[in-house]
Amino acid sequence: MKLLAIDCAANLCAACVYDAAAGKELGRSVLDLGKGHAEHLMAVIEEALKAAGTDYAGLGAIAVSTGPGSFTGLRVGVSTARGLALALRIPAIGVTALEALAAQAGATFPRRAVLAALDAGREEIHAALYDEASVLIYGPSVTTLSQAAAMAVDRSPVLAGTAATQIAASAGRAFDIGPTSATADIAVYAAQGAGKTGGGEKPKPLYLRGADAKPQAGFILPRQDHDPEKWEPVFEKDHGPKGNGS
Repeated sequence: MKLLAIDCAANLCAACVYDAAAGKELGRSVLDLGKGHAEHLMAVIEEALKAAGTDYAGLGAIAVSTGPGSFTGLRVGVSTARGLALALRIPAIGVTALEALAAQAGATFPRRAVLAALDAGREEIHAALYDEASVLIYGPSVTTLSQAAAMAVDRSPVLAGTAATQIAASAGRAFDIGPTSATADIAVYAAQGAGKTGGGEKPKPLYLRGADAKPQAGFILPRQDHDPEKWEPVFEKDHGPKGNGS
């Protein structure tokens, strides 16, 4: 089975075609954008398909990064994956950025516990802890740097993600450190997706905290009645009647 993996969770706009049976990557396309995933993702996917020598009809599943990560990027990636899966009638599979980072770290340090942690700002860490068999035993959750450091001291895991060096410094001791990026290599998402059945819940963005931009309740206007029979003119000084439909 050929699987398409998509990642828009962080700065990268990435796609990869993966042969699940052979366990190898067939083609990829990766852009380091920061922003603008929506404008480039379909072209990136097309380029990955071309590099793999296949097309949409040759796909058997789609894996997508569900975050945590950029609110906009996650929506773009997940909605694209779900839309393509629906059109092609194939499974869509969600893979979190934390499990992908842990898997990438585990490939370098096999049979070790891994703490995957992302610096979320506001003195928050998005973290997940996996045991020596890659089984999730904590998270994904929002925690503090001190709490993450205490977890690291207690378990002595490999550290991965953008918060890895901060955790090691806070703990005051040395750790083996895997990738320190905000997201894993796209082939890791593909391999993780290939290892799942894809028959469960549809992928959705993993938001561990609310959006920064929120509605200001004090400025919400009351709903207007647009029934023309109930319309009443509004008079402005020296200008006569002013209606809402004129």
